[in-house]
Amino acid sequence: MKFLKKFFEKHPGLWEIFKFLVVGGVATVIDFVVMALVEYVWKPAYAEIIGTGLGFLCGLVFNYFLSIIFVFTGKGNNSAKAKTASGATLFIVLSVIGLGIHLLGMYVGYDLCHINEWVVKIVLTLVVLVFNYVTRKKLIFANKEKKA
Repeated sequence: MKFLKKFFEKHPGLWEIFKFLVVGGVATVIDFVVMALVEYVWKPAYAEIIGTGLGFLCGLVFNYFLSIIFVFTGKGNNSAKAKTASGATLFIVLSVIGLGIHLLGMYVGYDLCHINEWVVKIVLTLVVLVFNYVTRKKLIFANKEKKA
């Protein structure tokens, strides 16, 4: 445990990425659980569509708040922008773009190119993960202080 603490103290960027992965993983579990509850407990018409939408929304809200209070808290980060309406809106827009990349990629990779759906999903998950981290870090949480 001391080794990890010292390692992450020396490499705060890796600590931030680790926290990003943990929060994203939990948000994904929330997404899946909400979808399962809608599909197998509530069972409305169009359950898979409603479940997908509600799951994405719940995961997004969780991810937004934990990004502010846990992930992007180190030196060089500025959560003040994320706490504004425009910052929250940008967070949502970037997340929807990531979802769009994933959906388009699944259509191209699986439906058009007939690549195994899990291979496509894993590759796209990694692509969207990088997209989400970089865009949030640079467009929402970056310090905009000018250096003399």
